[in-house]
Amino acid sequence: MHARKYRLTATVAALAAAAGILTLSPAAQAARDGAAPAAADGSGGWQPVPDRTVDLQVLAVNDLHGALEPPSGSGGQLIHEHEDGTTETLTAGGVEYLATGLREARRGQERSITVAAGDLVGATPLLSGLFHDEPTIEALNALEMDVAGVGNHEFDEGWEELVRLQEGGCHPVDGCYAPGREFTGADFPYLAANVVDEDTGEPVLAPYTVQRLNGVRVGFIGVTLEGTADIVTRAGIEGLEFRDEVETINRYTAELADQGVHAVIALVHEGGYPEADAYNADCDAAGGGLSGPITDIAARTDARVDALVTGHTHQPYVCTLPDPSGRDRLVTSAASNGRLFTELNMEYDRLTRDIVRTSVEGTNRVVDREQERAPDLTELIAYWNGLAAPVANEPIGWISEDIEGRGAGTPEFPLGDLIADAQLAHARELDPDADLALMNPGGVRADLVFAASGDEGDGVVTYGEGFTVQPFSNTVNLIDLTGEQLLAVLTEQVSGPNEASPKILQPSAGLAYTLDLTRAGADRVVAGSVTVNGEPLDPAATYRVAVNSFLAGGGDGFPTLAEGTDPVVGNDDMAVLAAYLTANSSAGAPLAAPPADRITVVE
Repeated sequence: MHARKYRLTATVAALAAAAGILTLSPAAQAARDGAAPAAADGSGGWQPVPDRTVDLQVLAVNDLHGALEPPSGSGGQLIHEHEDGTTETLTAGGVEYLATGLREARRGQERSITVAAGDLVGATPLLSGLFHDEPTIEALNALEMDVAGVGNHEFDEGWEELVRLQEGGCHPVDGCYAPGREFTGADFPYLAANVVDEDTGEPVLAPYTVQRLNGVRVGFIGVTLEGTADIVTRAGIEGLEFRDEVETINRYTAELADQGVHAVIALVHEGGYPEADAYNADCDAAGGGLSGPITDIAARTDARVDALVTGHTHQPYVCTLPDPSGRDRLVTSAASNGRLFTELNMEYDRLTRDIVRTSVEGTNRVVDREQERAPDLTELIAYWNGLAAPVANEPIGWISEDIEGRGAGTPEFPLGDLIADAQLAHARELDPDADLALMNPGGVRADLVFAASGDEGDGVVTYGEGFTVQPFSNTVNLIDLTGEQLLAVLTEQVSGPNEASPKILQPSAGLAYTLDLTRAGADRVVAGSVTVNGEPLDPAATYRVAVNSFLAGGGDGFPTLAEGTDPVVGNDDMAVLAAYLTANSSAGAPLAAPPADRITVVE
């Protein structure tokens, strides 16, 4: 199915028109859907044409994060499991290859639709982020995206900017990026069923869409996680309310049913964690399985929803979970950064106008870099790279080896420590008495990779590579915390909203403590082990702490940080990282990866 230009201002009218269209007589509706009147046997109802079921294909991605070029480091890797149980690491991703893979998958399919489950933009590399993600929207249009649900990162620059990405137009501050070339917006609808105006209760974008595919009608409902407000900058979402995912999906499933739309797929920007690491592991086999927030959502979501396409956790899985009626239902996720896409194949029953649940099959397909690149995407990337090159290729530092971020797979990781050290150095320029810095792990978006990604040479860190690591444009802020508050912050890493999925703040030099993962909740932080600059934590003392502006507002489930006093706002965090790398490395003396030994982990 080819993408169509879709305008937000037409959403309500389009939905109303769809509702009107669906009030056809049974005979007219049956004729449209390929059914014929029943034989005159007194049974009433309608009989299908000879081919009662037809094939339907759904291709899905999630958490692309503007990774237009092949992602480097762990962000571009997948673990593949062979039949004998051995594994190997694959490199994957890049929209030139993703386009080829999607187009090949669609070949020969009469009814195919491409969908996404959020975070297509936001936290993006410089190639997209420098231009407020216009390049990613243009790439998605070229990929023939049909429907996308929103994720939390779609709100990184505020909901009004999301509306601009939907509707088009030049950026309100930066304007258009080339003479005579105006951004036209997304050719597909963004769905945000559970994101409502807190005054009116109405969704700020379309809650659902009904897609028509050669006589087949399929409804798609898009929701983001209810906790979005806790993990984005609050200034951009003033006046919005993020409602319960399940209640919202169930409400609109019923509304679609009233319109005669019984084939329904939910696009849910919330996810889970499979037991196995391999993208192709059997989630339903012994030792498999799925945990995390999506399992509760799936258990409570209306049984009339035929599949859940999910995201947010950046994990790959195709799992079977029971719906409230006990029937099996697929729940899928295609990792992140365009490394995979999910292919869902199913049958649509033209008599019941529903998906045959037992026919639904799903597979995660690798976006293989050995395949041909799509020339139109290559051209698009080259165009934006030409505009970005003067900024992107500027060297800002030198490293002697890979410096891993979250891909290290450990609570504390080398790049987190490096960023925290950079922020502490900046903080001490503002206030020589600054004691320590804390960096949220989710703000570290990639690794720093030793091998050159262009012609800059191995070990050179460019501004573009640094921006890929820290794309949010937060400021580095200083606040005062008491020792008691600092301990509370550390326990919030592993308790409250972060208990199930801990968010371990990356510590600068000067902070050390023991994290005992054999314990539960807040007790995992061993209180008596905390030291600051070599001295035991004093609950009554005041400590000067550097955090980014997102954390300073209590983001990521750290409300105690919002209680900090005597604030000072510093420089942009990317500028701080660039300055630190430039000051502390050279071609002759490159930086090595920090040992990441400030937190003693007991497992």
